[in-house]
Amino acid sequence: MTEIISNIRLLKTQIPESVRIVAVTKTRPVSDILTAYNAGHRLFGENRVSELLAKKGALPADIEWHFIGHLQTNKVKQLITHVKMIQSVDSLRLLETIDKESGKKGITTDCLLQFYIAREETKHGFSFEEAEQIFTAGQIENLKNVRICGVMGMATFTDNQEIVRQEFRQLKTYYEKLRSLYCTKMSYFNELSMGMSGDYRIAISEGATIVRIGSIIFGERN
Repeated sequence: MTEIISNIRLLKTQIPESVRIVAVTKTRPVSDILTAYNAGHRLFGENRVSELLAKKGALPADIEWHFIGHLQTNKVKQLITHVKMIQSVDSLRLLETIDKESGKKGITTDCLLQFYIAREETKHGFSFEEAEQIFTAGQIENLKNVRICGVMGMATFTDNQEIVRQEFRQLKTYYEKLRSLYCTKMSYFNELSMGMSGDYRIAISEGATIVRIGSIIFGERN
């Protein structure tokens, strides 16, 4: 437990204050999350809806939860009142479902558009052309209960740092293009979520505003 506390404190000395750390809690017990909370950390991310809901109910109410995993449209209704942000919006259909269910609840849900930047087919996300299409077709303007706050992406799982850097740089380019072409009036479009335990330093050097870190804080998964 003391390792988690020292890991968080060390990490925060290595990351600029302007970059937010999402502590990734996938498969981690509530006791570990509570240890991180008691060390002063308040921002956590979960990959599965059922796991997030179970953990949230057992933890302090002032935790800011982000959903960071692949989200099925039929799980949106369960999730939206429990998270501050959905980082992994990877289709127009999902975005429209979040908007519809948020409208029913009378809330606005913050979202990031997830882009496909890696070389692995298992990853999800928009291509830039797909994202551009929903902006130019006015489909974003039709959404009244979501705020597009920026973009998110996952680099290829590789030891080749140059590949990772190129992919993060590509995501930054997508972010800047969307902001300058379509989001000039959206003051909240300012988040670039990229980088995990193995590549967060590269992500920060390429402009990340949010990093998603699990094993550096909680140790390797069993």
